[in-house]
Amino acid sequence: MLFVEYPTCSTCKKAKAWLDGQNVSYEDRNIKKENPTEQELKGWYQKSGLPLRRFFNTSGLVYKSLQLKDKLPGMSEEEQLRLLATDGMLIKRPILVTEDTVLVGFRQEEWEKALG
Repeated sequence: MLFVEYPTCSTCKKAKAWLDGQNVSYEDRNIKKENPTEQELKGWYQKSGLPLRRFFNTSGLVYKSLQLKDKLPGMSEEEQLRLLATDGMLIKRPILVTEDTVLVGFRQEEWEKALG
């Protein structure tokens, strides 16, 4: 299981504490130091069943500075994946990659159900 996080993010800290409290073992990865590749993101996106826009950190400074709210609707999935792979700060976090699914953002009920 892969836990992709930004260590100073409060939501990531909450998710990590929850995983540790459940005695879940995982590989930890700092999204700022080791940004996901376009191929990884494509695989996670397909496995998650979520709309691609859910992978964007819409409250982040990079998202806002690039004015992506207006630009994303006109971009292809390929262009969006390529863009996400350029900067980990564009990606919503944490991301939990399990054998069966990919969870984006931390919603405890969702994580409990997935790890059930």
